[in-house]
Amino acid sequence: MYELIILALLSRGSLHGYLIAKITNEVIGPIAKVSNGTLYPLLAKLEQSGLVTRQTTTEQERSERRSHVFMISATGLDRLRQLLLDTTMNPGEYQKLFRFKAPYLDLLSQQDQQAVVDHYIHYCQTHILHLQTEARDLTRDNAMLHFMKPFQLSVTVSLMDHIAHQWQAEIAWVSALREQLRSSRSRD
Repeated sequence: MYELIILALLSRGSLHGYLIAKITNEVIGPIAKVSNGTLYPLLAKLEQSGLVTRQTTTEQERSERRSHVFMISATGLDRLRQLLLDTTMNPGEYQKLFRFKAPYLDLLSQQDQQAVVDHYIHYCQTHILHLQTEARDLTRDNAMLHFMKPFQLSVTVSLMDHIAHQWQAEIAWVSALREQLRSSRSRD
């Protein structure tokens, strides 16, 4: 996830390490935070892999403090495209990953944008179908009806319905995103 975020941020321009951390924490927050102990080794790994380059600068403040500006390389842009197109990594976290991908879909071809968006809509629909099927089966299963108290069953089914509605809202958002991508292509 961090590799995707860092490469995506750098695809829009070069950044200091502290700014990468700040923006990343704003994107993944408020509970999760990327520590310097995670970020800087990852930046070094990305640099060793040729995905990013680093330029050392000296800031004219109270001291001659050195800082690093990171830039994405052509290889890094290729890797970012691979990450944007990848629909198999972390299936349980794919909803969160898609939200990181969405602002950078314009880096993909029209066909690839369509494929990624359509895949995500299918992913959402699969969740809805699963929840609806499980809720229906739960209320029909005699063994479960004897095992669960009526309140527990009612709240469980209500929760499943609530989560299905959240997935429906996700589909509505992604459908609007698809239209936004189409209209931005027609303006270009």
